[in-house]
Amino acid sequence: MEFKRVVVTGLGALTPVGNSVSETWESLLQGKSGAGPITLFDASHFKTQFACEVKGFNPNDHFDRKEARRYDRYTQFALVTAKEALEDSGLDLEKTDLERVGVIISAGIGGLETFEQEVMDYSPEKGPRFNPFFIPKMISDISAGHVSMKYGFHGPNYSTASACASSTNAIIDAAIMIRLGKADVMVAGGSEAAVTIAGIGGFNAMNALSTRNDSPETASRPFSKSRDGFVLGEGSSILILEELEHALARGAKIYAEFGGFGLSADAHHLTASHPEGLGAKLVMQRTLEDANLKPGDVDYINVHGTSTPVGDISEVKAITAVFGDEAKKLNISSTKSMTGHLLGATGALEALVAVKSVCEDVVPPTINHQPDDEDPEFPALNYTFDKPCHRTVRAAMSNTFGFGGHNACVLFKKYVGK
Repeated sequence: MEFKRVVVTGLGALTPVGNSVSETWESLLQGKSGAGPITLFDASHFKTQFACEVKGFNPNDHFDRKEARRYDRYTQFALVTAKEALEDSGLDLEKTDLERVGVIISAGIGGLETFEQEVMDYSPEKGPRFNPFFIPKMISDISAGHVSMKYGFHGPNYSTASACASSTNAIIDAAIMIRLGKADVMVAGGSEAAVTIAGIGGFNAMNALSTRNDSPETASRPFSKSRDGFVLGEGSSILILEELEHALARGAKIYAEFGGFGLSADAHHLTASHPEGLGAKLVMQRTLEDANLKPGDVDYINVHGTSTPVGDISEVKAITAVFGDEAKKLNISSTKSMTGHLLGATGALEALVAVKSVCEDVVPPTINHQPDDEDPEFPALNYTFDKPCHRTVRAAMSNTFGFGGHNACVLFKKYVGK
């Protein structure tokens, strides 16, 4: 059978650098850091006392008080970004077959704050007094469920779980549904709100987080010799994927076309990537194959680039192995240098960045690199340090790698007509 073509017709974002797509994109192009001291709880006793929090978010601006209490913070984020993406798409729900609209929204963890609160409130002396909304608020599929219920979407509806690759898997699954004719429109992406006591404490126990408490804004420094771990972030990003003919029939604006995807496993270590980038190499090769493109057809890679000692270099090794001489013509950047690592939502946010880059022909920078902080292990590639690069972006890839060795990659390309 011939696959149907998939395009992007709507975007939504709520991130540490902006409470909308436009705010987020402008901040990224300006090289703004979203990092700062943690305000969501008292972190004074933690090794890491900063994070990339969403700023100025008041759930009562979006929900009534009773409704807001029924959602974990990560679900609140998802509902807000889904609304922005759907409005951006211009989809007229009264004229749309809602049985052909699906939702796949993922989280790497889910309602961690809800879990914390309920367990910490438990007292062996008083016995169990759990909130009846405890489990429905906590589970990682519930954001997708709430979005489908709010809008009456009866198409495929679920969540995917692959740690930090979760929302990339959500976008891939959504595209597959449309390719196979199982849906006309898919609301796809991720949401995460893990800047909590357990979130910071757990990652600190693994020595995964930067401890640069004296300079939070410069702590995330991918590709630099002094990188010392990732900065935890939170937020949500949603893409509206649509079957091409369906989008054209309603006169939708098209940001970009979904070109292809790849999936692989490192089969190596619980949390560390393969030192030679084996899984990363496979996932990019498979993405190019699925997209029917050559290495020279790609202009930008938004890398996983978490600012960890092992992860950054292994990914760059994979890029040089896959792209060969073409690697020097690429722009590479890690927007985690600004947003931090949104865990299960990071893939969707960086897919959005890839889409915007293709649409607007500009590559956002990697910030926080200093000339005297070069790591000799890294080859001489264009890491887009400090300033955005204005260039034609025919196709952009986004890499996302998760604990457990889960690797996922998506590619978006310019829509050039039928």
